[in-house]
Amino acid sequence: MTTFKTRLLRRSKKNGRIILANDYNQITNLKKKTIRNIRTLHPFLCAIKLNFHLLLPLGFPEISKIISEAHLHGLETIADIKLNDIGNTNGIATGHLWDMGFDAVIVNPIMGLESLKSLVRSAHKLDRGVISLCHMSASEALLYDAEVKLGKKQRLYQLFLEWALASRADGIIVGATFPEIIKYCATNAHKKLGIFSPGVCTQGGDPAMALSSGSDYLIVGRAILGAKNPEFVSEKLHLQSLGNPRI
Repeated sequence: MTTFKTRLLRRSKKNGRIILANDYNQITNLKKKTIRNIRTLHPFLCAIKLNFHLLLPLGFPEISKIISEAHLHGLETIADIKLNDIGNTNGIATGHLWDMGFDAVIVNPIMGLESLKSLVRSAHKLDRGVISLCHMSASEALLYDAEVKLGKKQRLYQLFLEWALASRADGIIVGATFPEIIKYCATNAHKKLGIFSPGVCTQGGDPAMALSSGSDYLIVGRAILGAKNPEFVSEKLHLQSLGNPRI
């Protein structure tokens, strides 16, 4: 089996670099809605992301069914739970996620470098991926710009980037709303990990600017889910992520 990073890259070369954040505010008919999204939007996606608040009301069989449907259409699946705990707890949590069929998990590196390294190692043994939070897209997420001193003075997002690289994580989260931070991370990551950028459109992140700044993948939710024509919006972003000059 190939690695998560390789599978996602292969899919993105053909289907663009858009990841659907299937993150509804109203949790009704979630399984049905998600499967419908997969069936109608998969030609324009490389992956689908499910947030923690949507996994909680679903059972193991329902989540597994959603993931099987995504895999049937060639999509990678990402559990966005911002995992952050001691090593044993992380291991049990990811074990359940892998059993459900998830391909990758988003984690919060505040757990510490050694716990992050351990989590990445265990995931990679099963060809699963780990995407580590670096800087969130929300405007109030100012803590990631805070100065920290852990060996040297630097911004928190700079420390999180270093940890992601040291642990050999598959990628980092950097909001599309912070293009200068995307540029910093892209320059200093030297293509050793992917940059995943949420906050596109609805939160004010410009997709073209995020991509030109160095984002590898755009995570898009409400701009697609809330559109009158989700397929049109998905195709437009899909073409833009492929560098289509018509967009």
